[in-house]
Amino acid sequence: MICPYCNYKESKVTDKRTSPDGIRRRRECLKCKKRFTTYERIERTDLYVIKKDGRREKFDIKKLEAGIEKALEKRPIPQDKINKMISAIDEQIRKAGKKEVKSSVIGELVMKKLKKLDDVAYVRFASVYRQFQDINDFKQEVNEL
Repeated sequence: MICPYCNYKESKVTDKRTSPDGIRRRRECLKCKKRFTTYERIERTDLYVIKKDGRREKFDIKKLEAGIEKALEKRPIPQDKINKMISAIDEQIRKAGKKEVKSSVIGELVMKKLKKLDDVAYVRFASVYRQFQDINDFKQEVNEL
């Protein structure tokens, strides 16, 4: 495993745990001695997202992560809580057992989880997801909180 700090190619595993979404390994670089975490996940490619315009595309967990990370940018939320939230959303989508899921279903799940986690991140995500047009849309959403 390549160290994300110094790009050295060797590390040792200091801790290994199983989690609902795979295997989590805590590693230590043999050169710079810094620690980092890696995850081993089962790749699932059989789920499709139906976009608002009717297009179908493969579900990409990285897109989900990017949207959530953007909403939580500069917020005091630990990374492990973010990872748990992403895993919970992924698991909930897949437990439905369908091969296709509407993007609106995913968006509503994300908003529900963000609302519980952080109000600012929730409003940030809602402003993009619901395509706020002016300040009144923001006011209405904040008043509902």
